[in-house]
Amino acid sequence: MGGDYVLSILVDKPEGITVEDTADLTDIISPALDTIKPDPFPEQYFLEISSPGLERPLKTAQSLTDAVGKYINVSLYKSIDKVKVFQGDLVSFDGETLVIDYLDKTRHKTVEIPYQTVAKARLAVKL
Repeated sequence: MGGDYVLSILVDKPEGITVEDTADLTDIISPALDTIKPDPFPEQYFLEISSPGLERPLKTAQSLTDAVGKYINVSLYKSIDKVKVFQGDLVSFDGETLVIDYLDKTRHKTVEIPYQTVAKARLAVKL
């Protein structure tokens, strides 16, 4: 199985990555890596193909734009109405303001969050 080295490749596509996708990519990438001269990996290594996961971080404005309509978790630097973490559906993002529809106890509410106050954002799994 490889040595102490791991070559990790993260892959993604709009509809998500399946286990079959990672297996197919491994079958394509591994032999292709073996044909490169000089060998960029002279030591034994383990090839790891994976997806960013269901709760992947949303680190850029573009990733937030792509997440519109999805369920997300947002942590803030500065609280809004004494709340620093919101989890709900990202209704819109115009590059400056996120609009999230979330549940407060049993009521749906909407919050507008200035992008510059976002400390962390990630996709979330709705239970």
